[in-house]
Amino acid sequence: MTQPASKAATASSTRSAGLEMPNALVVMDEQWWHTQFDEPRRRRLRSLSQAVEPLWLPDFDQPGTEQRLAEVEVLLTGWGVPTIDAWALSRMPRLRAVLHCAGSVRHVVSPQLWERGIQVSNSADLNADPVAEFTFAAVVMAGKKAPFLSAAAQQDPDPFRFGRLSNTGLTIGVVGFSRIGRRVVRLITQNLREVTCLVADPYAEQAAVEAAGAELTSLEAILPRVDILTLHAPDLPSTRQMIGAQQLAALPEHCCVINTARGALIDTAALTEECRRGRLNAMLDVTDPEPLPLDSPLRTLPNVMLTPHIAGSTGSETIRMSEGALDELERLVTGRPLARPIRRESAALQA
Repeated sequence: MTQPASKAATASSTRSAGLEMPNALVVMDEQWWHTQFDEPRRRRLRSLSQAVEPLWLPDFDQPGTEQRLAEVEVLLTGWGVPTIDAWALSRMPRLRAVLHCAGSVRHVVSPQLWERGIQVSNSADLNADPVAEFTFAAVVMAGKKAPFLSAAAQQDPDPFRFGRLSNTGLTIGVVGFSRIGRRVVRLITQNLREVTCLVADPYAEQAAVEAAGAELTSLEAILPRVDILTLHAPDLPSTRQMIGAQQLAALPEHCCVINTARGALIDTAALTEECRRGRLNAMLDVTDPEPLPLDSPLRTLPNVMLTPHIAGSTGSETIRMSEGALDELERLVTGRPLARPIRRESAALQA
């Protein structure tokens, strides 16, 4: 990497250690560049790097950028970045690290990137907080049936039409003890009274689940017991439509299905039928397909709440991930290991 770093306090100490600041470049959609790298973030980026212009590119094939890419040592990437494949890597022979400040890196990295030994970091865990907060709010609203009663207020004033109204004594199933799932578990167990929280995740450690106040069990064991089922699994071939007609049929009447993860985890047609019959309720921030067709019954059913994929970081919330990537850049500049490294074997399992 190329001359030290950083904010004033670190700058003098790192220069005395003889470290060099790297040639860094941000690659993401223009919208996110302006949102995530406002002037304070750009100043910090300049203080941690050689500040070569342009600081940002939308992709790797912009005309006249060959020399700029040839000198890049660190990429800060975000939503809209193309896959860093063999062709992209051939344009960046000095690339040593990719610091992602958005969601999963699964569609960013490539086998060739791993073979080059390039370090990868992801600040997506900072995106887990708003998703978990949104999910917990959905759980509380689902317990009171608030969105469904609001939607049906003009047609049917019966307050118990969609099931019992309570956030005490709930049994809540959490599918996926991911970085988001474990935050949701903690919010549930720490804030709701007499709650039973059940977790289904074949990769979770029992001790970690129990430490969060939940019980690790199988999906099949969870389904017949829950008042609310919330999904936090990645979209993998093995998880697509993991909640299908059979699983939905196993849920108790008036159970609410919450999905802030990936739409493909649920069989949309089967869920539509269960909600159309009034047997289940749903709160969906993601769908399959996304967006839903305009004539989808899920758009008009009173026992379904749809939001347009807003659970994750939006607007100024995304700056948390930019700061996370800049923190990682500072760690590289000061010779410290990355705080959020991604390994090849774990990248494939990310949401």
